[in-house]
Amino acid sequence: VQLQASGGGLVQAGGSLRLSCVASRSINSINVMGWYRQAPGKQRELVATITSRGGTNYADSVKGRFTISKDNAKNTVYLQMNSLKLEDTAVYYCNALSYSLNNYWGQGTQVTVSS
Repeated sequence: VQLQASGGGLVQAGGSLRLSCVASRSINSINVMGWYRQAPGKQRELVATITSRGGTNYADSVKGRFTISKDNAKNTVYLQMNSLKLEDTAVYYCNALSYSLNNYWGQGTQVTVSS
């Protein structure tokens, strides 16, 4: 599976961004899709995931502010990010976990939140 992430950019604190991740094949055939992020000097961390059935999971730090969703017809997963904080600054990566437990990563998109 190839994943193409987009939508990052520079935004002021309190603002919003929407990330998109387009998969090269039907996401109906993918077990779990998700977003991870990695800030400078830190380990990559889970942001949010969505299962093939639509079940979602969020990191505590983004609950109530971020929403993960998907459009099966477009093979696309979205991450709507609202009320952005300085600490949300990171490179955001799209991830796909297949039913055979193979992990696939997109190229990452930079999100920078300024004060």
